[in-house]
Amino acid sequence: MTDKTVRLGVLGLGTVGAGTVKLLQDNAESIAAKTGARFTVVAASARDITKQRDCDLEGVTLTTDPFEVVNADVDVVVELIGGYDLARELALAAIQQGKHFVTANKALIAKHGNELFAEAEKTGALVAYEASVAGGIPVIKALREGLAGNEISQLAGIINGTTNFILTEMRDKGRDFADVLAEAQALGYAEADPTFDVGGIDAAHKLVILTSLAFGIPLNFDGAYIEGIEAITTEDVNLAGELGYKLKHLGIARQTEAGVEMRVHPALVPESHLIAKVDGVMNAVLVNGNFVGETLYYGPGAGAGPTASAVVADILDVARQLGSAKENTIANSGYTAGLSNAAEVLPAEAFNCEYYLKLSVQDESGALAQVTSVLADASVSIDAVVQHEPKGESACATLALITHEVNEAQLNTAIQALEGLDIVAGNVTRMRVASF
Repeated sequence: MTDKTVRLGVLGLGTVGAGTVKLLQDNAESIAAKTGARFTVVAASARDITKQRDCDLEGVTLTTDPFEVVNADVDVVVELIGGYDLARELALAAIQQGKHFVTANKALIAKHGNELFAEAEKTGALVAYEASVAGGIPVIKALREGLAGNEISQLAGIINGTTNFILTEMRDKGRDFADVLAEAQALGYAEADPTFDVGGIDAAHKLVILTSLAFGIPLNFDGAYIEGIEAITTEDVNLAGELGYKLKHLGIARQTEAGVEMRVHPALVPESHLIAKVDGVMNAVLVNGNFVGETLYYGPGAGAGPTASAVVADILDVARQLGSAKENTIANSGYTAGLSNAAEVLPAEAFNCEYYLKLSVQDESGALAQVTSVLADASVSIDAVVQHEPKGESACATLALITHEVNEAQLNTAIQALEGLDIVAGNVTRMRVASF
């Protein structure tokens, strides 16, 4: 038995909040054996404190005012309400009192993390946020601790389960985007307003956090390039398959000589690659370190159990560091204050990669030659081509191309020229090809 007790205040008793309390209760003996401490939830806030929840709240002071929890006699404040503004106020209130702060809120860290870390540096508070990225996968711990001796060159991941579920269903069952999205909403994978998921914003929040940890740059959500999956068609998914790829929605961060690429967008992944095999609502993050090489972190990216697992892991880490001298604790940002990397976050025009292009062209002799001539004039070379003859009453054939690596600004010029050809109908579809 241990006589060390860590007092917790929990903000939010929704699915994850109740799951966190239940995990602490159900696994109390093994947790005590691992940490030498007992963890007691003494206060919690919720919008409806009368609602029945799947955890024991006996002895817990319940309130509808989260600031009462922050101001209570607690050692650690656990924030599980989400959002930007109120969460920021609560975080600052806790940190300014020197209370340690654990959160699953990726939006809070991506948008306000720099401010929170700076405030925590003054008070000595610890800020832990493992659950903010990839649910139960301990990728933040991997970057901050397990790979700390490496210089990271690149990371790439499927970090939103909703988009991965949609693209998997479109590929495996030939369904269209709107149909699968409706099912994802019915299953609870997507919100009634799915913009954050399918528009890439949720993934961008997570990528910004991973990029900061990997390369030591300040959190910079405004610098992230973001594309969603709303425009992807079943035809695109099928054409990618014919070319030897699977379509995935990725977050990618790369350190280059020019700066840091930080981008979220659909990407064609070689079907033999491990990332291509991650389906459904699962998440995976690939990290390249200069000594360890390529490592992959895979698992459930959301849900009460996986997220609560990550939240509790942070609570235990904080407890282990309680009472330690500041210089013996892990920096909240992963890097010593004042020694962050000043590398520029690059705009999309500076990206260099291979590309997928899809064109509708008049079914006439010499059409492909005209397309390849325009690309050659822009110094864009072709690696692979698939051509489909016109279907039904259409007079247009479909061309799908994979280019060799090219600069994005250069490719944009080529696309403008292609769209100016009389034989090309409508706009050219462009997606990036992932290289690892």
